Amino acid sequence: TEDGRSGARIARVAALAAGADGALLWRGSGATLDNRGSFGPLQPSDALLRTASTIVADNRAAVTETTEAGTVVTLQLGQPPIGALQLLFASGRLVAEPELARLASFAVRVAHALRFAERAGELGLELAQTRSLLAVVGEAISHLSLAHALDTAVGHLSLLLAEDRVAVYLVDDGTVTAAASRGMNGPHEGVAAAVLGLALSGRRGHLAFDRDRDGELGSAAAEAEDADVRTVIALPLMIADEPIGLLALYPEEPRELTTGEVTLLEALAVQLAVAVHNAQLHERATELAARLEGVLELERDAARRLQALYEVSRSFAQSLSLETTLDVLAESIVTLLGVDAAVIRMPDERGVDFTARAVHVDDRRVDAAARAILSRPQPFPRTELEALVESGRPLVVTASHAQALGGSLALLAPFLEKGSSCAVVPVTSAGELVATLTIVSLHPSRPVAGETAETALSIAGQAALAIDNARLYAQQKEFADTMQRSLLPRAAPDPPGLELGDVYESSARVDVGGDVYDYLQLDDGRLAVVLGDVMGHGVEATADMAMAKFVFRSLARELTDPGAFLAAANDVVASDIAPGKFITMVEVVIDAERGEVACAGGGHPAPRLVLPDGTVRSIDARGLALGIEPKQEYATIRAELPPGASVVLYTDGVVEARRGGEQFGLERFDQLLAERHEQPPGEIALAALAACREWSQGDIGDDFAVVVIKRTAAA
Repeated sequence: TEDGRSGARIARVAALAAGADGALLWRGSGATLDNRGSFGPLQPSDALLRTASTIVADNRAAVTETTEAGTVVTLQLGQPPIGALQLLFASGRLVAEPELARLASFAVRVAHALRFAERAGELGLELAQTRSLLAVVGEAISHLSLAHALDTAVGHLSLLLAEDRVAVYLVDDGTVTAAASRGMNGPHEGVAAAVLGLALSGRRGHLAFDRDRDGELGSAAAEAEDADVRTVIALPLMIADEPIGLLALYPEEPRELTTGEVTLLEALAVQLAVAVHNAQLHERATELAARLEGVLELERDAARRLQALYEVSRSFAQSLSLETTLDVLAESIVTLLGVDAAVIRMPDERGVDFTARAVHVDDRRVDAAARAILSRPQPFPRTELEALVESGRPLVVTASHAQALGGSLALLAPFLEKGSSCAVVPVTSAGELVATLTIVSLHPSRPVAGETAETALSIAGQAALAIDNARLYAQQKEFADTMQRSLLPRAAPDPPGLELGDVYESSARVDVGGDVYDYLQLDDGRLAVVLGDVMGHGVEATADMAMAKFVFRSLARELTDPGAFLAAANDVVASDIAPGKFITMVEVVIDAERGEVACAGGGHPAPRLVLPDGTVRSIDARGLALGIEPKQEYATIRAELPPGASVVLYTDGVVEARRGGEQFGLERFDQLLAERHEQPPGEIALAALAACREWSQGDIGDDFAVVVIKRTAAA
């Protein structure tokens, strides 16, 4: 032990200082002496213990004895004596009176050393206990709840100070309540409140109170007696000079605290005060955070609903596709209303069954099963439809009504019987039922009736307009596509020695585009191909495209030289086209038998000549666009067209396709033609369209037309 090591060191130092061969150190009084340490050949024995006990009991300064080992001097330690020191002088050495007196004086210093070592041991033990308690409490505070931290502190303090009754109190709005306690009975909280008042009035770090001696408890005296409280040792828990609690011990008898115990209690009181204060702040912060989270959740819910409503409105305003409009509507309805599923149905050709056009299910886990039910057709008797249109109100469907209606709703009947809910909302336009919106909630706590159904009805009003717009767009698109097809070749010719491929896509959603191309087999066997780009879209562009096609068909057979053809075509266009408008055009005449291409252009991008090895060259046919100024001359450019070579005509929508501010460009177009020069003409044309779509991220800003003529062999 630490005491044994200290005693052995004192015995060794004493022997060396006195010039002795050995030493024994005894601690205690009378017959209760304990050996605390030895040095050298002198070891404890019953005879030596009797001598040490005698000198302590008789309060004698020193005794000298002669033994077989030598002379043993026994010295009393301290006054009153706290033990004895025995020194062995071997080799028959005799200790004279003067030397004995010096040894007695030396024993006084040994007694001081022994007391100091014992006190140091006590302080070390107290320090270790304090550290242990604070570490345990700190761990409890940092990782567990405040209640656990206080209970831990009370339990360990009770063990360390050997007190059965310990408590920690907290102050809340002036009321003192016990937060953790050991061994307490009766109304001790009133006693704690009185003691806290006394401690604060005296501004003392800790208060030691004796009920019988001090008698200052006032009205709490009776409570102290009921709780069997006689003495109290207490420390206030303070934060910024404000009391937030009390740490109290209730000894059975009055007790004086050691310095170490006071230090322990004060350190513990500080740490508990900080823990209580932090816990209170955390509790308030948690409560505030919960309130804020509730407000934020409401805001987020409102934002989700607003975003869904915006998506619905944006889809209605921007999308011209009926399917896209319906899909966005179904998904947004689920998000906006917080329902589990939504299905939009439109009448079939007979107007009896309503078929699902868009279905959205919120939970992926039940998506497949829910779609299997909701995607089925729903028949409606004519009387039901008339009542739905006339009322203009959502129809909340009961289980029995669902069974009677049959179809998809009948399959929902078992769910409706168990608390699910369903409503059919009419989507009407000018008194006509154009669609139905069915919303389903599988949770009894979130019925679709009331506000949910009313919100769905308001969206259905917007949806009706969007559906009308989408249907009108479909009709107009169908008309535009029909017009466009009438102005383009129904099928490419199949001249000997040549392969043809073309692709066209209009940038206009509804109107007819502005690009036109055509083929014409000449009487001498050559093939004439023209590609023009008319300004604008719509009706005027359609008329100009028809004029361009008519000019080509009427003049190309007579004027087989491309330059002469463009000169004549320009005069016709200039006389008929509206002021400020024009047409760019390029014509090539290909002689497959001779392997020659003749070309002339008016304001149009120069055709590309792709040789059999993949080399790409430009056929620089230049001239003024048609319709700007009459009486123009256009040069005819001729080039060889060996087997495997191709001529590629295109409009500016190809090279001007944009990604941000950057165009697709002629360099990328030439690279594509070189990489795919061995492919069939149709595949080359489609690859060019795909590349431009990818480059512009699906949004081609201008009409797109490519015509590819490849010579396969000599005719």
